Amino acid sequence: MNLTFSPTGTTKTRAIVINALFIALTLVATMFINIKLPIMGNGGLIHLGNVPLFIAALVYGKKTGAVAGAFGMGFFDLISGWALWAPFTFIIVGAMGFIVGLISDKVPGNRVFVNTLAIATALIIKVVGYYFAEVILYGNWIQPFGSIPGNIMQVVIAGIIVIPLAGRLKKRA
Repeated sequence: MNLTFSPTGTTKTRAIVINALFIALTLVATMFINIKLPIMGNGGLIHLGNVPLFIAALVYGKKTGAVAGAFGMGFFDLISGWALWAPFTFIIVGAMGFIVGLISDKVPGNRVFVNTLAIATALIIKVVGYYFAEVILYGNWIQPFGSIPGNIMQVVIAGIIVIPLAGRLKKRA
C-alpha cells in the first residue's frame, strides 16, 4: 500500500469533489427553488440555479463554472420533463459558467465591477442562447421574446445574491 502524500492526487480529488458538489447544488437550486411562469406559452421557469453556478465560476474558476452549469441544469432538464431543452441548456449554461469564470480570472480591476461585468456577459449569453433555442424548437421568431424578461430576472436576482458573497467565499476557498 502506498502511504505517501501525493499533492497531484489530492488536487484532482478536490477538483472532482468540488465539481460534483456544485453540480448537485445547481441541480437542487434549479429544481426546488423555482417559480413556473403561467404567462409563458412555453411554460417558462424562474429559478435560483444560477446562484451556485455563479459562485462556482467566480470562486473556483471557469472549468468548475462550466461543469456546474452544463451538468447541473442539464440534469434538471432531463429529470424534470424538459428533456428537449437539455442539449441547449448544456451548451448555453455551460458557456455562461465558463465565461463568468474566465472574465473573473483574467480581467484586472475592482472585483465587484469585474464580477458584475462577468454576470452581465452571462446574461447576454442566456438571453441570446435561449432566444435562438426557442426559435429552433418552436420555429417562430416572435414567441421567444416572451421568455426574455424571465431570463433577465433569473440572472439579475442571482447576481444580486452572488456578487456580495463572491469575494468573501473566494478568500475562504
